[in-house]
Amino acid sequence: MAVTFSDLHTEQGVKSVEEHLAGKTYISGDQLSVDDVKVYAAIVEKPSDAFPNASKWYDSVASHLAKSFPGKAVGVSIGGSAASAPAQAEAPAAVADDDDDMDLFGDETEEEKKAAEEREASKKDTKKPKESGKSSVLMEVKPWDDETDMKKLEECVRAVEMPGLLWGASKLVPVGYGIKKLTIMLTIVDDLVSPDNLIEDYLTCEPNNEYIQSVDIVAFNKI
Repeated sequence: MAVTFSDLHTEQGVKSVEEHLAGKTYISGDQLSVDDVKVYAAIVEKPSDAFPNASKWYDSVASHLAKSFPGKAVGVSIGGSAASAPAQAEAPAAVADDDDDMDLFGDETEEEKKAAEEREASKKDTKKPKESGKSSVLMEVKPWDDETDMKKLEECVRAVEMPGLLWGASKLVPVGYGIKKLTIMLTIVDDLVSPDNLIEDYLTCEPNNEYIQSVDIVAFNKI
């Protein structure tokens, strides 16, 4: 069963994670999964010592973030659940022509032309388009040094817009020597957006490379 957390940027939201992790190591089982990554990305900063379960879990996720996730995810929705898709109406069966009314040697009448056009239009309307798959991606965006304006860096990232791309939650994570990196979630439509092209053609090229040194894909999961 999917688990729902809300308002993870607040103390009350972190408290709900603390209570959920009582007697547990990870969100959805005994192994790290994409559920942990989603919750981790939604929490603004490391929970304080007042939340020992959440704090210990946070450190564990942070230390394994660059590794693969062997656990089986059961699904987590942050602050709400997706609405169910409307049911597709069943396609009506095409009405067969009456052979007795066909004139094999006569010209096609206006009524016959109109009926043929309506049948073709009905066939097109009942064809269900193939849905493209989606993926959830977690990226790490690294600045040049500790003097890089991280607010400007994130603005550059979110300014990239294209069909099939949706930016999600983000946070700044200390690296060392006063340097921080930006971790950010994004959802893509697989047929429209390539993460590699997004990095090479948009994020690390001019003018964004004034702030962004490099971008790494930390996690990639089909939705």
